[in-house]
Amino acid sequence: MSHGLNHYETLSSSSIFNKKSLSRSLASLSKRSSFGLFSSKNQKFSSLNLQPWSPRLTRHSKRSHRVSSARCSSEMTTKAITQPPKVGKRTDLKKILILGAGPIVIGQACEFDYSGTQACKALKDEGYDVVLINSNPATIMTDPELADRTYIAPMTPELVEQVIEKERPDALLPTMGGQTALNLAVALAERGALKKYNVELIGAKLEAIKKAEDRELFKQAMKSIGLKTPPSGVGNTLDECIEIAREIGEFPLIIRPAFTLGGTGGGIAYNKEEFESICKAGLAASLTSQVLVEKSLLGWKEYELEVMRDLADNVVIICSIENIDPMGVHTGDSITVAPAQTLTDKEYQRLRDYSIKIIREIGVECGGSNVQFAVNPLDGEVMVIEMNPRVSRSSALASKATGFPIAKMAAKLSIGYSLDQIPNDITKKTPASFEPSIDYVVTKIPRFAFEKFPGSQPVLTTQMKSVGEAMAIGRTLQESLQKAVRSLECGYSGWGCASLKELDWDWDQLKYSLRVPNPDRIHAVYAAMKKGMKVDDIHELSLIDKWFLTQLKELVDVEQYLMTRSLSDLTKDDFYEVKKRGFSDKQIAFATKSTEKDVRSKRISFGVVPAYKRVDTCAAEFEANTPYMYSSYDMECESAPTKTKKVLILGGGPNRIGQGIEFDYCCCHTSFALQSAGYETIMMNSNPETVSTDYDTSDRLYFEPLTVEDVLNVIDLEKPDGIIIQFGGQTPLKLALPIQQYLEEHKPISASGAGSVGIWGTSPDSIDIAEDREKFNAIIKELKVKQPKGGIAKSEADALAIAADIGYPVVVRPSYVLGGRAMEIVYSDDKLVTYLENAVEVDPERPVLIDKYLSDAVEIDIDALADSYGNVIIGGIMEHIEQAGVHSGDSACILPTQTVSSSCLATIRSWTTKLAKSLNVCGLMNCQYAITASGEVFLLEANPRASRTVPFVSKAIGHPLAKYAALVMSGMSLNEVGFPKEVIPTHVAVKEVVIPFGRFPGCDVLLGPEMRSTGEGMGIDFVFAMAFAKSQLATGQNLPLSGTVFISLNDLTKPHLEKLAKAFLGLGFRIISTSGTAHFLELKGIPVDRVLKMHEGRPHAGDILANGQIQLMVITSSGDALDQIDGRQLRRMALAYSVPIITTVAGALATAEAIKTLKSSNMNMIALQDFFNAKVHEDSNKNLQSASSSL
Repeated sequence: MSHGLNHYETLSSSSIFNKKSLSRSLASLSKRSSFGLFSSKNQKFSSLNLQPWSPRLTRHSKRSHRVSSARCSSEMTTKAITQPPKVGKRTDLKKILILGAGPIVIGQACEFDYSGTQACKALKDEGYDVVLINSNPATIMTDPELADRTYIAPMTPELVEQVIEKERPDALLPTMGGQTALNLAVALAERGALKKYNVELIGAKLEAIKKAEDRELFKQAMKSIGLKTPPSGVGNTLDECIEIAREIGEFPLIIRPAFTLGGTGGGIAYNKEEFESICKAGLAASLTSQVLVEKSLLGWKEYELEVMRDLADNVVIICSIENIDPMGVHTGDSITVAPAQTLTDKEYQRLRDYSIKIIREIGVECGGSNVQFAVNPLDGEVMVIEMNPRVSRSSALASKATGFPIAKMAAKLSIGYSLDQIPNDITKKTPASFEPSIDYVVTKIPRFAFEKFPGSQPVLTTQMKSVGEAMAIGRTLQESLQKAVRSLECGYSGWGCASLKELDWDWDQLKYSLRVPNPDRIHAVYAAMKKGMKVDDIHELSLIDKWFLTQLKELVDVEQYLMTRSLSDLTKDDFYEVKKRGFSDKQIAFATKSTEKDVRSKRISFGVVPAYKRVDTCAAEFEANTPYMYSSYDMECESAPTKTKKVLILGGGPNRIGQGIEFDYCCCHTSFALQSAGYETIMMNSNPETVSTDYDTSDRLYFEPLTVEDVLNVIDLEKPDGIIIQFGGQTPLKLALPIQQYLEEHKPISASGAGSVGIWGTSPDSIDIAEDREKFNAIIKELKVKQPKGGIAKSEADALAIAADIGYPVVVRPSYVLGGRAMEIVYSDDKLVTYLENAVEVDPERPVLIDKYLSDAVEIDIDALADSYGNVIIGGIMEHIEQAGVHSGDSACILPTQTVSSSCLATIRSWTTKLAKSLNVCGLMNCQYAITASGEVFLLEANPRASRTVPFVSKAIGHPLAKYAALVMSGMSLNEVGFPKEVIPTHVAVKEVVIPFGRFPGCDVLLGPEMRSTGEGMGIDFVFAMAFAKSQLATGQNLPLSGTVFISLNDLTKPHLEKLAKAFLGLGFRIISTSGTAHFLELKGIPVDRVLKMHEGRPHAGDILANGQIQLMVITSSGDALDQIDGRQLRRMALAYSVPIITTVAGALATAEAIKTLKSSNMNMIALQDFFNAKVHEDSNKNLQSASSSL
């Protein structure tokens, strides 16, 4: 092992529980070392062994593939030496097209906004014209000023070719947009578009992409350079896959589709039935209908290396990453650590050499690649798993872990530079050819959302399911892991020191959770250790490396020690040594039976405060010029805070459903705006995927958990003039009151001397009023704003009484939620009782909100800006396509509105203005309204903070609302920031969502009040129907222009059936329906063909669907027991066969209108800049939304 578990010093058991023994013994060891603390193997807490452990020892020596003369590569090819390739900036290229990644989906998230943004900036800085195509409006890269021409539009080969024809780029860079961009580049090349318009692929050539992505070509390439891959075969049909399985001869088997992202369509098959099912899904998901069937390496250790190569054939290894979870769990779903911890130096060098061989053999001429290996823990045998010939998900992690901007460097390499010609922005002294070295440990932990998809099992396999991740940096694995756990914001203050549910499990349940990979397995390890299970036994069940388990066992032993002490017993040295292991104040409070506030007070009284270290890419060999910091407790602080005017911006933490990239977008815009206004900006966040945690987004970056303790530590150090909590979603809002209380109690003076440290923008008290139902209702009543009838239930009896009073159906949800968590529409007492028993715990401390559900109402979203001078300006009014009752985050929406009367719009504007003034909003506010069929307006909710629609509205109207809000918070008026009145565009923008139903077998695909979408796409045009069609295409919904549509509506939506059927008949579609819907249509004289329900016999609707005879499905669920079986199965089949399925009437009508437009008009690609450079139409009749009412 490279970290040597030796040089122990032992404490006797008699001294362990002496209150000064722990600190005294630890203090006697070298202050330069970090320490591991663990129990002797054969004694139950009879001795504590102290292991000196220097972070520098974790660095494996890096054999030089660097370019500097002292460290030049010994493996340079003869050709490279005798015939030096031409390197340096290319002057023959003038315009470069960059392909983005599209909507945020599982497996391809906001890390590609980070890489795309870096690429755009790097190429523009070099003087190139940049054209960007990306359908995701919630990204920084699609800001109109970032590229010269920005197309927020569908990303299909036909439409991208249209852009190429129009813009005539010299080159296309496909390596920044994940699998979407790579697949698109391959399609463009194969259809001849690149050759036709003389466009060169840079960063990765077509041959290299195919060689890495095509499973058979990759396997042969590895064989040619003498590297092993798992026994496998490539199949293009199910029969071929079955034959390969027979040849391999044993289960389990791994199925890996080609040209997919995040393991889409793949999985682990333990029997023939599973095998055939997964193979079918994999063949359907693959761009080339190809899957690799390989022998399982379950239990092997998994490693990744991030590699870069330039045109001169110089290669550097940026970072090694080790998965704590063994093979069998997708690396995106595994807890990962950088640098690799359990490799010997010899083993590391072998993987390093293999990576260099691989990148050369595949032919990635320049840029970054990710190589994945499996290592047999028994004999060290190595097998190559796969390679990504592009900037990957792990590249973002490696960039943040090392400070080395991989995407920026890759962009520069693609235009001809060699590594030694690119300076390192962090050190300002070393070139990019100087391999990063790190003297700390980085831990990444994924975040999951299985609770959003009932019916799916929380089991982790080779198909990625996580929706976000948190990263933390510490001097030791223990410190970084503890920080990462609390960064996840899943209710844990660290690893352990808590009353976990797993502690109450029996041994069978606990062993199952250790054996079967799942999101909470790391906590099952804790529970097992607390209940006395030995490291060897946990390893046997989980196959997690014993080194990691030993590190965790040491934390349990420290916890055990703390639980024998009171807070008053702990000494200064105790605090230091416990904090070095990453224990939070809250954990210490739990163990010592005290409060977090008391622990903090005692700790600070001892002078035990974090020291902040700089990420410098070189393990302190050179001084870091960029203040990118992480906390530790090893005395020497490198932060060097300034005394200038400055603002601390609290980010949104790990992505999750309901709180995603949109909030990071707002945080970035806040930083950009305040930097321009002369403030030093300080970003604090824990998400490695985002632009906000890029080293050059803000003046200073703290990569830290967003907890009260960690935020107060930074406030104490930096003493900013202002703190902004309004842009990071619910994460900073939850911290608002504790921060405000701290500031009021301590009244710290800002470092600039301009006054006290304070929270900028809307006050925490106002935010609390909006979140607190009873307080908010009082304001609503005073303002005479209507709300749906409702109440607050603090018991089951309360809930039933309120429901009886207001009448079913009702919307029920817990208070203080984001993303509609645990929100449902309930139609009866029985369903309400079931909800209260299964979905939430209702009691006086956790009340449940119950409101009348407004059937068939149109929902409205509105974003508004307010300044401290009493001005309120509407940013945008959006009309939802889906009816009220579908969560706003899952509904398509239109700006400007299309069907809302001017009188309703006037009411909405008036109420929004009154609410903003009453709540003393300073900054952004989002309100949601419902408009009934009779034209009555009701307020659903008001949130005095940034919303997820801000980026969409900003792109639609051409005004950066988040920037304006930040400037308003600094004291400027809306007039001064350049936003004096509402802007109503003459074009139409439509936002549509993507929902990862396909990743979660067993869940239904129906929309409801709980949010499930992970991302969004945008369509923009001068006609609504075309804008809607673009939005559908942008989110992967391919609309058929002819064929058969299956329609099945429930009784509540049957009044709309005649209009819907006639719309599709008018477009030439054939209609088929089951008995109830067919009977209704027959009575109306509408031609329809009957088909059997799933339980009625064969051939049924599912058979017709499987035979490819249905092109579109429109289904509204009845919600009854039969629908839960038949209906769910049919809807899941539509998903499996990639048949578009629409589950709302409004969505179906909009789809019919879009199809009508597509049949009669061509889809034109229009740059975002052109919508705002066009001459403004003065004819009010051409305005699509009335703005006649003045505020």
